[in-house]
Amino acid sequence: MGEGSITLHLDSLAATERLAARLASVLRLGDALLLEGPLGAGKSALARAVLRRLAADPALEVPSPSFTLVQSYDLPDGGAAHHYDLYRLSGPADLAELGWDEAREGIVLVEWPDRLGALRPGDAIGLALAPGAGEEERVATLSGPPERLRGLPA
Repeated sequence: MGEGSITLHLDSLAATERLAARLASVLRLGDALLLEGPLGAGKSALARAVLRRLAADPALEVPSPSFTLVQSYDLPDGGAAHHYDLYRLSGPADLAELGWDEAREGIVLVEWPDRLGALRPGDAIGLALAPGAGEEERVATLSGPPERLRGLPA
């Protein structure tokens, strides 16, 4: 199975939130959304918007998991979503104690997925964010199985 990619120019925070809503609409239990990009590129903001949409709660408190490394959320359908920030992790060996295997039964959002090593899911949806020209502008590159990317740019 090949991998496709789509590049989107997001000109505002609203455009980024629309992308988050589209992502949330296609994510299913067992999926992984891998968020890449430099510090300050908007990975946490996008993850927060996706999680609020998945939980059907626009006011959901979504703290950054920078220090806890993982935050988990119950979803309305009975499943769970897990937001990992692996920046401070040295590699995949530390993931077992963070409940990685169990988390994969739900939806996982992973910041700094390069730390996953061999545990990186082959069928994941990747999202690389880069700062754009303006303060709220971002360039988003989606990658993954082509059938999963269809319909994402709305």
